[in-house]
Amino acid sequence: MICMNIFMHSLSLFKNKAIALRKKGRTYSEILTVIPVAKSTLSEWLKEVGLAKPQVQRITALRIAGQKRAATRKREIRQKIQAEIYAESSAEIDHISIRELWLIGIALYWAEGSKQKEYAPSEGVTFSNSDPMMIRLFIQWLVRCIGIAENRISFEIYIHENAKNALTDVVRFWSKQTGFSKSCFNKIYFKKNKINSRRKNTGDLYYGLLRVTISTSTAFNRRITGWILGITKNCGIV
Repeated sequence: MICMNIFMHSLSLFKNKAIALRKKGRTYSEILTVIPVAKSTLSEWLKEVGLAKPQVQRITALRIAGQKRAATRKREIRQKIQAEIYAESSAEIDHISIRELWLIGIALYWAEGSKQKEYAPSEGVTFSNSDPMMIRLFIQWLVRCIGIAENRISFEIYIHENAKNALTDVVRFWSKQTGFSKSCFNKIYFKKNKINSRRKNTGDLYYGLLRVTISTSTAFNRRITGWILGITKNCGIV
């Protein structure tokens, strides 16, 4: 009986101390470091405890800070895993021959290039994308595999009209990415912005879409179509 009384007295002291700490704006985690009880017990003790505005603000700030730390840690773990996967998978690709580059370029054009249609049988070679690495690979394919002279390659930039003030940076970006003079990027077309647009390609890292066009390339486009047909036949697609 004496032991039970001592236990109940200690529990009462813990409860009073927990309430006092809570009123000072301490979080559950902070209280549990000094009050050795279960969280469910603490929750029961404190459910009727009201907090002044400064205490509520403190607890909210601590909770938000904790969430940010957890998000940062989660992001760091994800980035570490991502880097490891990138390193492992990129190591699986070694030397790429000219023929392999040729096949890669055909598949790339199949995905992103202009195609000749029944109603447009004289369509030339045009390739459009916003990924600078993809653009560089396509240009490398044109020059190394096909032997297209650089003076046959021209560019057009398509960009949203709210980026007009950044055109100098945009032209500089594409010139640097392609290795062509800035004077080659004087054809710029603006797209109207949608008021409720959900697009993410905005801000300082938005450089629009680059269209690469090859002059007098109708026959070349037909040849690419033939290469694509050859791939489909030899892969058993048709």
